[in-house]
Amino acid sequence: MRSVTKEMAFGEDVVTEMARAMPLPVVVIGRDERVLAANTLAATLFSDAMVGRHYITVLRQPMLLDAIENVLRLSEPAEAVYRVTESQRDLVYDVFVRPVIVGDFACVTVAFEDKTEVQEAGHMRRDFVANVSHELRTPLTAVLGFIETLLGPAADDTAARTRFLEIMDREAKRMNRIVGDLLSLSRVEAERRVRPTDRVDISALLRSVVLTLHPVAQARDVTLTLEGTQGVEEVPGDFDQLTQVFTNLIENAIKYGGAGKEVHICLTSHAVEPTMRSQAVRVDVSDQGDGIASQHIPRLTERFYRVDSHRSREMGGTGLGLAIVKHILNRHRGRLRIESHTGRGSCFSVILPYQ
Repeated sequence: MRSVTKEMAFGEDVVTEMARAMPLPVVVIGRDERVLAANTLAATLFSDAMVGRHYITVLRQPMLLDAIENVLRLSEPAEAVYRVTESQRDLVYDVFVRPVIVGDFACVTVAFEDKTEVQEAGHMRRDFVANVSHELRTPLTAVLGFIETLLGPAADDTAARTRFLEIMDREAKRMNRIVGDLLSLSRVEAERRVRPTDRVDISALLRSVVLTLHPVAQARDVTLTLEGTQGVEEVPGDFDQLTQVFTNLIENAIKYGGAGKEVHICLTSHAVEPTMRSQAVRVDVSDQGDGIASQHIPRLTERFYRVDSHRSREMGGTGLGLAIVKHILNRHRGRLRIESHTGRGSCFSVILPYQ
């Protein structure tokens, strides 16, 4: 009897240590259906005071409880899915329930594998395909409709033909912009783990971008002001990609800032940038437009997300510009900060490390 007791105690000790060593949340349930052991990850997921409690009071979801009950009764492996909401985020775990029998010692191990990111990636892929299909189908349907009309009722109508061809030209150019942005996004994502090693003078780059966009601003009666670019501010970077970042941000400010307003671009150097805890340069692109409501700001860098879909399309937007900006800055180990207040304009800040 003493030997059996020692064997069971030894078994409990071994299982407890193994649970602590596992990189996944693990809960061990004994023959008495109480929690025998749990590692730190499991305690974080459930409760610090779970050991000694009946497993039903800890693991409350019916699908998981059924799986554990079947293993306790039949000693056969089972699997389940555990879902929980944490900080307004839905977490999904694949749960593996396995019997453990060593001599007279027996228990059930319950291991939780986090599949949240896999699930989210799947949703993102499905949403992305749906969004691309929608964005391309709309102009394509218009072009096909006008072609059909030109081949039929409007074949001899010169005025209608000219008007339809202008619309078709606009819609075809929109599709071309969408495809171009998709290709840009694909290239950036393919290089996301390769940090640029060339040195780029941000001052010279900003002067070049502002000069290029001056006719666009002039056409919209917008004044561009540039500050802080007198010196040389070099950072590791890809010249073409950083040009794309600032062209996108300044062009957006011109489009949405409003006629007769000013777009201010300011370059500053920080010995210690709080968001990076290192030396960095910061470029602020500010406009005097209508601003963006706070609920939209966290989603602005999502693919195809628009605050005002109709207005964005009218101005030639594809809904991919800020997504490209975010991915380029991620490659450069940079940051994008957005501040906006309704009726008081917006400020998009790019922060790039010196090293």
